[in-house]
Amino acid sequence: MKEVTKKEMKKTLVVGATANSSRYAFLAARMLNEYGHEFVPIGIKKETVLGKEILNLREKPPIDNIDTITLYIGPQNQPEWYDYLLSLKPKRIIFNPGTENEEFEKMAEAKNVEVVEGCTLVMLRSNQF
Repeated sequence: MKEVTKKEMKKTLVVGATANSSRYAFLAARMLNEYGHEFVPIGIKKETVLGKEILNLREKPPIDNIDTITLYIGPQNQPEWYDYLLSLKPKRIIFNPGTENEEFEKMAEAKNVEVVEGCTLVMLRSNQF
């Protein structure tokens, strides 16, 4: 496990979480865990990821102290969640490959949220997370 100090840990919301180990959302949750970052899985499936219950995105649960949102839902499925995700007041949103969305990115930037078009897995591996 990579050494991560408490100060560097970034509580991350994994949007589109799944227990399917072949999906990138699952790999991101596993790697966030390996690197010592707290992750919160949220999605529409009633499953668990690494022992954590996937929160129901449709219920728009209140979640405190989110540093980063990492998206694993396509742009066509994002609009109904714009306001909810921005209400969590993240410091940044990572648009993983295939999730890029100019409209949502502009909305986030207008709220002073850092927007990153990148891959969470690569960012973690290259110490850019």
